[in-house]
Amino acid sequence: MTTQFPQGPAALARRSFLRVAGASAATVGLVLAGCGKDNTPTATNPNALLLGKDDPGVLNYLYLQKQLAAAFYQKVSDAAPSDFSASEKAFFTDLRDHELTHREALRNALGTGAYDTSLATPLVFDFSTLALTTRTGVLAAAQQFEDLSVAAYAGALPLLTTTSTVALLAKIASVEARHSAFVRDLRTPGSFAGDDVVISADSLQSVSVAKTPAQVVADTKAYFLPIVISTDSLPTA
Repeated sequence: MTTQFPQGPAALARRSFLRVAGASAATVGLVLAGCGKDNTPTATNPNALLLGKDDPGVLNYLYLQKQLAAAFYQKVSDAAPSDFSASEKAFFTDLRDHELTHREALRNALGTGAYDTSLATPLVFDFSTLALTTRTGVLAAAQQFEDLSVAAYAGALPLLTTTSTVALLAKIASVEARHSAFVRDLRTPGSFAGDDVVISADSLQSVSVAKTPAQVVADTKAYFLPIVISTDSLPTA
């Protein structure tokens, strides 16, 4: 049975929600541009990808995850499932554009220190483990990526030492939180967030669950094979 996404006011409200996020994404792209630093890591194992250390290493880690998300949304936009409504196709195009903006903002921030400046060919991401031919499968995968992105930023921002970089990346993190809530609402109208991604206890009330770079890389390693991402040189505290 084909599931149709609501049209009219509800659809417009969701679209407006994404437009606000898109405006934030564009702002980050403009501010971050030109802030690069030459800190390109070098891998000795042809299947190992080193991300560098300190702030540039953390930025490379976030840049890599952003490349993955952008590639996912591009794949869905190029071949949307047949049971996607017209509104859902438009929404996912918006999500793709936000991720592309974030990806380029991080690339510009890294400059020649971006990990892929030393690669002979761009990474190819493997999405074969995901069920992307149905609406249910695509939304489940999108929620996985968005929830993980929010957790990645929550865990990475405390590792940075440059205040201006923290402030700018916090803007990207806020957009990712909007994405996560939006996709959850598509799957289950009115859900918006869940106890699996938001801490609801004591002084951490309504704080996003955080994951370390090592945890996030472990959760996404299947998409990078045969490349193995190393987080050994990244700060841990």
